[in-house]
Amino acid sequence: MAGEAIYYGTGRRKNAVARVRIMPGTGKVTVNGKDALGFFGRQALVDYATTPFKVTDTAGHFDVIALCNGGGVSGQAGALRHGIARALLDAGDYRAELKKAGYLTRDPRMVERKKYGLKKARKRPQFSKR
Repeated sequence: MAGEAIYYGTGRRKNAVARVRIMPGTGKVTVNGKDALGFFGRQALVDYATTPFKVTDTAGHFDVIALCNGGGVSGQAGALRHGIARALLDAGDYRAELKKAGYLTRDPRMVERKKYGLKKARKRPQFSKR
């Protein structure tokens, strides 16, 4: 284990931030001290977060240890995916595949702010003619 390579990446999505460390291993994913399925609660989010490994054919080659905070579960899964993709850039020559799949781009979509006089960001109060 001495001198084993550890690669770092930070991923963001909405208000979630994931600080990711990947190291050569068996494909175990740990998020905030729990296994990924226990943390996210459903397999679909775990699969979504680990797609960078599928694209680069490195599934089962790296162990992931991540710290996620902020946002909700879906945003955290997206942040984890972004962080894993960034960490893989350091780990090897995967830039072309990750870029083509669009995993290196930070998703710019954020929640639109609520405006005064409206019920939500765009929902207007009911109009009454009389």
